Amino acid sequence: MMQQRFFIGKTCKKAVWRSINSAAVLAFLALPVYAAPQLPHGLTEQQIDDVASRVQAAFHVPGLAIGVVHDGKIVFAKGYGQKAEDGKSGKADAATLFAIGSNSKEFTATALATLVDADKLKWTDRVTDVMPEFRVSDPWITRDFRVSDLLTHHSGMGLGAGDLMLFSHSTFSRQDVVAALPYMPFTGRYRADYAYNNLLYVVAGALVEKISGQTWEQYVQTHLIDAAGLSACQSTHPVAGQTDVATGEGDSGILPDRSALTPSAMAPAGGIWCSVNGMNRWVQTLMNGGKTAEGKTIISQTQRDALWAPSALLPLPDTAEKTQTHFRAYGYGWFMEDFLGLKRVWHTGTVSGMVSYVSILPEKKTGLVVLTNRDDHHATYAIATTLSALIATGKSEDWVGYWQKEAEQAASKKAEKAATVGPGSPARPFISLPAAALQDYVGVYHDAWRGDIRLSLTQGALTLSFSKANGLTGTLQALPHDLFVAKWQDRANDAGDDSYVQFERNTEGKVTGFHMEVIGSDFSFDVQDLHPVKVSSP
Repeated sequence: MMQQRFFIGKTCKKAVWRSINSAAVLAFLALPVYAAPQLPHGLTEQQIDDVASRVQAAFHVPGLAIGVVHDGKIVFAKGYGQKAEDGKSGKADAATLFAIGSNSKEFTATALATLVDADKLKWTDRVTDVMPEFRVSDPWITRDFRVSDLLTHHSGMGLGAGDLMLFSHSTFSRQDVVAALPYMPFTGRYRADYAYNNLLYVVAGALVEKISGQTWEQYVQTHLIDAAGLSACQSTHPVAGQTDVATGEGDSGILPDRSALTPSAMAPAGGIWCSVNGMNRWVQTLMNGGKTAEGKTIISQTQRDALWAPSALLPLPDTAEKTQTHFRAYGYGWFMEDFLGLKRVWHTGTVSGMVSYVSILPEKKTGLVVLTNRDDHHATYAIATTLSALIATGKSEDWVGYWQKEAEQAASKKAEKAATVGPGSPARPFISLPAAALQDYVGVYHDAWRGDIRLSLTQGALTLSFSKANGLTGTLQALPHDLFVAKWQDRANDAGDDSYVQFERNTEGKVTGFHMEVIGSDFSFDVQDLHPVKVSSP
């Protein structure tokens, strides 16, 4: 009996284990399967790698980073190439800091949106009610100017108006910029003509400071970057000791000591540095209606929608037929358009020899980030348009070839013009003037918004230098009829901004002032708005 019980016991034990194992397998099969985040339909990792490789070769891009957000998740983040033109700079990765340029504008607009959420501000508030010192050249426009008008690029100021106070070695403060606003010319119709403008985003940053009591850098860092958990992302320039930092085209790569770092006036328009990891998280938060993946609200859905609503209409791009684009507009810190039958929200940024691009297709629940360390928008356009098209339709035109052809044609046209009718060409040769003739131009000239500009004669050469600019100095080469060309001494950064300098004389033949015009096409080198008057002679 005992043996039988034992035998039966062993048999039951096997049966029990079989039952347990079967139950465990069934239980395991019943558990939910958590698959790795997937790229959107129509886009593969191989396609991303391929377009990155082609763009690097076609446009000589040392390094770049690409990120993709889909269906609420970060699904791709990868660096390619080097952090700088120097092959010893190390590889770019998903945590490498890049300057994002004008993609900073969406942070400034979002900072204002947080103040609207907090009932400290309304988009329709008059700027003078919040910032009494605000003035523009037209008294009526000054009285009517609203907070939203700071963000939409249809104030009536010209393209890039006042950028010489922000870039090109400028040391202006935000307070200096606000004080100079009344001297900026209006070249278009108020709230009617679109013209891209950095200056008023600086005013928007000053407005954030006025209301919050913090610097723009502090407010954006704490309320947006840190609050949303944007890794490797900062509102200030990188400093010595930070190693995973990209270097832009023409930049030395030498980072300042933290103790020597001063706030940049232009930061609200283009001063943020971020990795593709951080930008992915930023895009994820905005696509989630202003909430982080963990559910923390950064801005309300209402205010996120306000940022992405059209405010100012733009002309259609040359690519409109290919991308089936029927409208293009600007909201608060974002462009928007229809793209292959879908709404697309996007922005680019160019600063410090780097270019960035953010492209969001809300109906596809997909966002794209591209960061590069070469000053060539053709490269970022090629990547962003290719990948956005694949996300939208599963196929794409050869946008790398398209933008490469555009770049080659533009370079060829520029070279032909320079060789045939440009300064120094056979048709317009430079001339030599004696020191006595050059002495007529020497002195201090004053411009109402840019300040003093000094003309000096050193070792037989006439030089021009701007106040409040560390390094913006040019040597003047003479053409006939009081016309010169300023060739900037910092060739790595400023060669593309060489400018004509046309001096003016009164009826007595004395030099009274000058005006300028950039030879190239950099709208941010807005010397055409200068009207310097000679205020002293040696």
